[in-house]
Amino acid sequence: MWLKAMILGAAAVTAAVSAAVPARAETLTDALIAAYRNSHLLDQNEALLRAADEDVAVAVSALRPVIGFVVNWGRSFAQDNSGAVRVKTDTLDTSISLSAELMLIDFGRTGLQIDIAEESVKATRQALVGIEQDVLLAAVQAYVDVKLAAEIVALRQSNTRLISQELGAAQDRFDVGEITRTDVSIAEARLAAARSSLAAAEGDLMIAREAYKAATGAYPGRLAALPPSPKIGKTIDEARAVAMKTHPAIRQAQHQVTVADLAVKLAEAAMKPTLGLGVSLGNSFSQERLSGQVGLSLKQTIYAGGKLSALYRKALAQHEAARAGLRQSVVLIEQNLGIAWANLAVFGASIEASDRQIRAAQSAFDGIREEANLGARTTLDVLDAEQELLDARAARLEAEAGRYVAVYRVLSAMGLLTVDHLKLGIPTYDPEAYYDAVRNAPATSAQGRKLDEILKKIGN
Repeated sequence: MWLKAMILGAAAVTAAVSAAVPARAETLTDALIAAYRNSHLLDQNEALLRAADEDVAVAVSALRPVIGFVVNWGRSFAQDNSGAVRVKTDTLDTSISLSAELMLIDFGRTGLQIDIAEESVKATRQALVGIEQDVLLAAVQAYVDVKLAAEIVALRQSNTRLISQELGAAQDRFDVGEITRTDVSIAEARLAAARSSLAAAEGDLMIAREAYKAATGAYPGRLAALPPSPKIGKTIDEARAVAMKTHPAIRQAQHQVTVADLAVKLAEAAMKPTLGLGVSLGNSFSQERLSGQVGLSLKQTIYAGGKLSALYRKALAQHEAARAGLRQSVVLIEQNLGIAWANLAVFGASIEASDRQIRAAQSAFDGIREEANLGARTTLDVLDAEQELLDARAARLEAEAGRYVAVYRVLSAMGLLTVDHLKLGIPTYDPEAYYDAVRNAPATSAQGRKLDEILKKIGN
């Protein structure tokens, strides 16, 4: 009873506020926009994408010289034959050196590392699209679940009122001797069961509201009717063709295959020599001497204990794994699309069957109640007929909700459940902005200040 009191109290407060200030009903579009804007999961993966963008900058930096300096301070000691320590008069020595190193030839290592980083960024972007689909699908499911739960509560409330009326009628007939105490007890038992079902339905509504808050960031208010379902194509073959081209999981796997291809080439290049340029300048203040050096260094690993060969074989194995992963992604997408399409057909058939069941159950209930008034039917017959009608109506509501969500599951399996495709009309995260700002590895230039502005906007 406390559960029912909480819900009724919340409903009373909502009704009072609504009466004072007419509120616009929340639409599914509102829920989807709120889910996109308030998703911590999206925030997390957007940050991971920015981290992947920085890998490109790290790879690009290998094309540039590495410049550094070293400053040394020290004292010099000398020891005579007797073991006594003798400190020189001029013992303080300070020196500074400046060095620069630049890789001239590495047989494509750096270029391959840049390409790998860029392909990894593209794969991470597709992973972000997949997260976006999950977030929006969760919002659709939460919205539909709240509406369905509220409709089931209303249905259970109507059923409870009807059984209460039947109990009253049974009590009146018992009082005049038309039926036995057993009929009254049956009605009382059914009323208790109806109240229990109502309490369960109210609990389901509270659970649905919590899921809605988790998906969108706030509890639902007054929800508007569901809009028409988005178009998904006429046949599963059309949907499958779209999925093979657009689904983020397939695109991500394709980029991962490219990364694996490049990794094999990088492992081959690692077995080749490198040629670098080194420049250094130094000055010793105590000796007042300036020195410098310019030179080329050619490095080649002759033997590394089998490490390079092992890394090459590992790259080949990862290449095979990436290709198998791509094929498996295709299989899973086709499977998920087939399941979603089948569920769509099942729910459609369930709606048609429920419509016929409701018409038949309603006719049976009306007839049996009239017959009961004439003494030809028992209270149990009336309650059974009413229960069948209730079950048919509940099944119809559940089938409608299931079919509506199934459409969005098909859309998700096609890779089209995105803010842009749904035309929600809100600005979305632009992965190109941050990438363009860091791809050339800025430090403190005007480009670096632009990067600071982008980070500030992302933080807001």
